[in-house]
Amino acid sequence: MSLLRVSGTKIVNEEGQETVLRGAGLGGWMNMENFISGYPGCEFQIREALAESIGQEKCDLFFDKFLEYFFQDADAKFFQSLGLNCIRIAFNYRHFEDDMNPRVLKQSGFKHLDRVIDICAQHGIYTILDLHTAPGGQNTDWHSDHGSHIANLWNHRDHQERVLWLWTELAKHYKGNKWIAGYNPLNEPTDSKHTRVVQFYNEVHATIRAQDPDHIIFFDGNTFASDFSHFGDAHKNWDNTGYSIHDYSLFGFPSAPEVYTGTPEQQRRLRRSYEKKREWMDQRGLCVWNGEWGPVYARKQYDGEQTDAINEVRYKVLKDQLDIYTKDRLSWSIWLYKDIGFQGMVHTSLDTPYMVLFKDFLAKKHHLAVDAWGADDKDVRSAYQPLIDLILKEVPEQYRNLYPAPVWKFTERVGRLARNILVAEFLVKEWADHFIGKTDEEIDAIASSFKFENCLKREGLNAVLTANAKLSQQ
Repeated sequence: MSLLRVSGTKIVNEEGQETVLRGAGLGGWMNMENFISGYPGCEFQIREALAESIGQEKCDLFFDKFLEYFFQDADAKFFQSLGLNCIRIAFNYRHFEDDMNPRVLKQSGFKHLDRVIDICAQHGIYTILDLHTAPGGQNTDWHSDHGSHIANLWNHRDHQERVLWLWTELAKHYKGNKWIAGYNPLNEPTDSKHTRVVQFYNEVHATIRAQDPDHIIFFDGNTFASDFSHFGDAHKNWDNTGYSIHDYSLFGFPSAPEVYTGTPEQQRRLRRSYEKKREWMDQRGLCVWNGEWGPVYARKQYDGEQTDAINEVRYKVLKDQLDIYTKDRLSWSIWLYKDIGFQGMVHTSLDTPYMVLFKDFLAKKHHLAVDAWGADDKDVRSAYQPLIDLILKEVPEQYRNLYPAPVWKFTERVGRLARNILVAEFLVKEWADHFIGKTDEEIDAIASSFKFENCLKREGLNAVLTANAKLSQQ
């Protein structure tokens, strides 16, 4: 165990020896996400709806047990057995303050976060604390839990000051904890003006350093951790700081431009996309961390006989990306550790109470493509095409590509607003009503579906990660 710091382009321990962090994101836990946990819309919506359906007491029981069971000692033991040494913990600001009672610290937020940090430490696993959801929403997507496509963190000063307040409290609480590799103060910002995020990072850095002079700070690039082009010489104001890219490749998703076979040209495109994201850092000799990346996977209940063939292609993408990272001795955190079967290293079994209860509902969600992440809209595309055609007819081409283009293409913007926000909103209460009439024991059993012993391992993914971890140690 050693406090880590940044030295030039590397992360090093107290003896100055390089430490390559290899791990995964603990998403869908203290920041729940619809495709990870199986609900529609945003976390704040399902929490409100469940309290309405079964009462606050039983609602609290479910979510507290969910948090308890989602990551326990067995999870850390398995994770460490793969040769992995770091978990990026995504958390939601709502665990630490309420919108109607801002800047009043909820000590309950530390209950599970402290527990998991300690469990990981017992198994020799570093953690990185990732503020995945900020007041008002720091980005335009569902995972910043604000129910809109407007990133209002950048439009309201009070939202920003609440983030600074929260990092003051977090830095005070975790100062001196050597098993925390660092702080990731803001996940995937989307500042349409590109300058406010840099100004805010100056404040975040000063705020954390006022309490904690030692831990690494990892700053995400703008536009979903892909764009540092407007950062200029800002790094000169920041000590002991690394810079986070998120290196997702379209080859690993249903929307891939072509089937990935690993041709020289495809490998060149993989590397070019990655190099472009880290270009600013490389020009200045700065430390790069790949905070998120990874393919999604087919599931037999939806993809049938094609499942294994699709997933072999995805494992090829995974391996070729890892080959790039290994050559560069890049620290990385794959997305993600656990879910209900789309992307996780482990996933809930289909015969668990949660998956049985929501089997038909999940199939409807999949059919309607109401989750944005990796969605295939083939079954409902015709319903939205008239709206797309109308905009194409009435809006001149130069006005169609609104920020965050090109990450959100024109047709994806229609999908984000019409499917993933509007239609999903109508499904929230239906999700919650599945719990009506359940006893406390039944609610506990539903939450326990996320225990490690009730999960299956994605062996193909884990085998690739383990093989790479061994190479990284050489």
